[in-house]
Amino acid sequence: MTMSDNRSAAPDTTTGARRWWARAAFALAILAVAVPLVSAGLLGTVGSLLVGVGSVVVMVAALYWFLASRGVLRWISLAIAILSPIVVLVLFIRAHLLAEVVASMVLALLTVPCARAALRGRTSDTAVREVPAPPVRHPVLIMNPHSGGGKVAKFDLQRKAEDLGAEVVLLEGPGTVDVTDLARQAVEAGADLLGVAGGDGTQALVAGVAAENDLPFLVISAGTRNHFAMDLGLDRTDPSRCLDALRDGVELAVDLGRINGRPFVNNASFGVYAEVVRSPAYRDDKTGTVLQMLPDLLAGQAGAPLIAEIGDVTVRNPQAVLVSNNPYSTSDLAGLNRRDRLDRGVLGAVTVSVANARQAVGLLRRANVRGLTQHTSTEVIVDADTRQTPVGVDGESLLLPTPVRCTIEPGALRIRVPRDRPGVRPAEPTVDWVRLRELAWHRQAASPRT
Repeated sequence: MTMSDNRSAAPDTTTGARRWWARAAFALAILAVAVPLVSAGLLGTVGSLLVGVGSVVVMVAALYWFLASRGVLRWISLAIAILSPIVVLVLFIRAHLLAEVVASMVLALLTVPCARAALRGRTSDTAVREVPAPPVRHPVLIMNPHSGGGKVAKFDLQRKAEDLGAEVVLLEGPGTVDVTDLARQAVEAGADLLGVAGGDGTQALVAGVAAENDLPFLVISAGTRNHFAMDLGLDRTDPSRCLDALRDGVELAVDLGRINGRPFVNNASFGVYAEVVRSPAYRDDKTGTVLQMLPDLLAGQAGAPLIAEIGDVTVRNPQAVLVSNNPYSTSDLAGLNRRDRLDRGVLGAVTVSVANARQAVGLLRRANVRGLTQHTSTEVIVDADTRQTPVGVDGESLLLPTPVRCTIEPGALRIRVPRDRPGVRPAEPTVDWVRLRELAWHRQAASPRT
């Protein structure tokens, strides 16, 4: 038997360890339920536990009605959502179950690190392959001095970039500047690297030009949220550290999303979020605009009904659709978390349909499979019975011709990043009890669902 055969015949100790972590998580979860049952007696405690579970259901339903209603009903719903956990806490104290409940909560909290230790092994291959970065002679960096509250000036990015030999172009007007055209002019003038200090929307436009010309692209985390920079492991607290890529950099080949031909690096959102952001009042009063528009949007009385075609799957009348350049974690419905990879060559697609409080509670339990779908595909088409559809693309509100076609270009973007960057680590796995059960009790865990 060869050495290779010996390796293949050896037991998978990593899988075995993950299985025991998964079983430990279930054991702690069972103990969290058993402690009050054993301590306070079966009959009395079962009633208290049912009250606790019921309060969560009532709170979720009340929060839904708060968002979906107006007037007196909205504020009554908010009051119920606030009072539900308070009433349950009082009942536990009166039943002399507070200590048991605290012990159960501690045990429940301990299940989280065990579950993550089990699931972390499933996504350990999260590092995008790095290759040596060739030297550049004429890097051109486009900087938005207003982005991120003035980070370009705050971190002295222009001077530091010019000291490293880069040409800096500031987006200062007058009037609206065509960033795509500006980047193409830089390429025509001999730029052999393009970079952006600005928000994700600007990053995407210049990234598209870099991909078209097979040029390396440098991301400088000078925007407000910097989601793309976060997924690349870049320093979001000090954007000047991103410039280290010019003197000691490596290259990553990552995917680039396209929506009706326009590039995007993070995601495109349809439905509720896109309609709210499109409102002129949103910029001045975000919370008030959301509360004012959500009832009609949730009831389907505002915005055109959508049809999402995700590969071979068709979802009709979802209230929200999120299409992302590579999928987010299974518990991240809003695209606020990290993507563990940017080179899988697929789009992530999440659709949400919540027409009533019962479906809202079903989403909490992950039982409403019709209300929530999560898939991956190389193409997503969102259609509506209107000529144009509002879409939020990398945080910018756009009106795009219908149907809207989202595709992905695998490995199209050469990202130049510093060799040493603080955020290079696997995304922390979220607790998915369905996958955890498969890992704990099946000989081989099932592959991730799409």
